[in-house]
Amino acid sequence: MSGDRESGFTLVEMLIALMIFGMLAGSSVVLLGFAMRAQETADTRLDGAAALRRLGALMGADLAQAAPRINRAESGEMRPAFIGTRGEAGQPLLAFVRRGWDHGGADERPAIQKVEYRLTAGRLERVAWPMVDGAAPMEPVALVDGVRGLRLRFRDEAGNWHVAWNPEDPTLLPRAVELALDLGQGHVVRQLFLAGSDL
Repeated sequence: MSGDRESGFTLVEMLIALMIFGMLAGSSVVLLGFAMRAQETADTRLDGAAALRRLGALMGADLAQAAPRINRAESGEMRPAFIGTRGEAGQPLLAFVRRGWDHGGADERPAIQKVEYRLTAGRLERVAWPMVDGAAPMEPVALVDGVRGLRLRFRDEAGNWHVAWNPEDPTLLPRAVELALDLGQGHVVRQLFLAGSDL
């Protein structure tokens, strides 16, 4: 009888072993949940940083190729070569014609494209047109989400900064554009772009 008792576990020993296993399993679940939340946070931040890099590259390329070309809206109304606003409701933030567009066609169309940047429900979007004059726009492309606020400034040839771009000469382009994005929680991202391909 004593040999049988020495070869097995008592009920108390089994309960202690199960309790230790339960504590280890519970700790593992907590650590796994923490690691998953940390990974999600890192992925979100990396996605946000990648979106800002894409915005900087795309807007930088567009503005560097800005052309002093007056164009027509879909309604036929004449528009200046460069529009830069404070982003009031219904207004584009930026609208201009850019050079260097590869439209992929074999026709004789010039390699220019009308583009516009606008803020819609906290999302910074880029809109492009298939034709510079009188065409309907293509579908907007979302660039950055979660924008709480936005500020633009435009630098003229004399080095002065303006909060909107409306010179007397409708073909005049700014020399530089500053974009400040408020992404909430005290995060303000500033980017500076040169405008015009003659720089």
